Amino acid sequence: MIPGINSGDTAWMLISTALVILMTIPGVALFYGGLTRRENVLNTIFLSFVSFAIVSVLWFIYGYDLAFGADVWGVMGKLANPFFGGVLEANTLSTYAPTIPTGLFAIFQMTFAAITIALISGAVVERMKFSAWLAFIPVWLTLVYLPVAHWMWGGGWLAQMGALDFAGGIVVHVNCGMAALALVLLLGARKNSRLLPHHLGYSIIGTGLLWFGWFGFNAGSALGASNLAVSAMIVTNASAAVGMLAWMLMDKVKTGKPTLLGALSGAIAGLAAITPAAGYVNFTSAMVIGFVAAVCGYYAVSYIKPRLGYDDALDVFGIHGISGIIGSIGVGIFASPLINSITTGGLLFGQVHLLGVQLLAIVSVGIYAFLMTLLIGKIIDKTIGLRVDEEHEVQGLDINLHEESGYRLS
Repeated sequence: MIPGINSGDTAWMLISTALVILMTIPGVALFYGGLTRRENVLNTIFLSFVSFAIVSVLWFIYGYDLAFGADVWGVMGKLANPFFGGVLEANTLSTYAPTIPTGLFAIFQMTFAAITIALISGAVVERMKFSAWLAFIPVWLTLVYLPVAHWMWGGGWLAQMGALDFAGGIVVHVNCGMAALALVLLLGARKNSRLLPHHLGYSIIGTGLLWFGWFGFNAGSALGASNLAVSAMIVTNASAAVGMLAWMLMDKVKTGKPTLLGALSGAIAGLAAITPAAGYVNFTSAMVIGFVAAVCGYYAVSYIKPRLGYDDALDVFGIHGISGIIGSIGVGIFASPLINSITTGGLLFGQVHLLGVQLLAIVSVGIYAFLMTLLIGKIIDKTIGLRVDEEHEVQGLDINLHEESGYRLS
């Protein structure tokens, strides 16, 4: 037993870590897999699984140190323990969560890195080379995710300015949304850019797993079995529920009929939006955030995307990117010192500074993620190529890239 360890906090964080793993495999994998054509279901699922595997290895070789190591000029952490050398043997408590082991905090944070990259895959399904995706994962993790995580969570320059991101609205959702937008602009539209879900049942199960796992994502970010974790769980559920209902309402107004896919999208929008704010806002604020995120996400998907003509296949930018922005602004408006004493409050408490810092963080991370992803994508395109052959795209990626089929061939 590590001296000073809190067994209740440790147990909760072990559970939370497992819940976030469940969000990626199989949560994101099934949610995305059900929305693609049947000829691409295995490739779509594979993108999430391989993302998790690669990040799981690289995170402990160097990723954790670069994100959470001793601050270097506010930009990156210091690589002090490559290959996680000596950390497990030392039996120390985490600097960031002083009631749990360092290794537990590290693997909890690893799950955030993995799901961020898995989420990006939804924008590029049905047309990106698997080899290009394999090359993209380690480079994007190193050059984009790790610096941004350090800026916000590891004591970097945005954290020093007072920017807040409880569980990843900026680090995860703004980051992946802007990266997704950059990649789809490079790849161009699919030959058939209509959304043709081949099995909504998969997506229903995936959404259920995401909603369930999100309690580990958000309530787990309290880093202990505390009242803050309870508060984060309640507001997470509220925002998801309101987001679902709001999207259904928008569907009804536009088409006369609510859709199940719309309801699922609204729930995800609400979950993504409350992520940065879950540890800072009350129930009423969570409902407002979930509603606004769903409405803005609906317009981004239904109006902005068709008008601008970019093919974000599964609406990573339209749902995750937009919701991350809404929720991060919500922190600047609704953050309450009565919920979390780490903050003096947002705009509703007469504090203007936090809103300004939140806007700076959103813009800085958004621009950085977009431009760096464009650069990474262009280099990969010039070397091994980003896009599959037209024949393979038309026939489907499962059989052509993996020599497998999700269903019996007739």
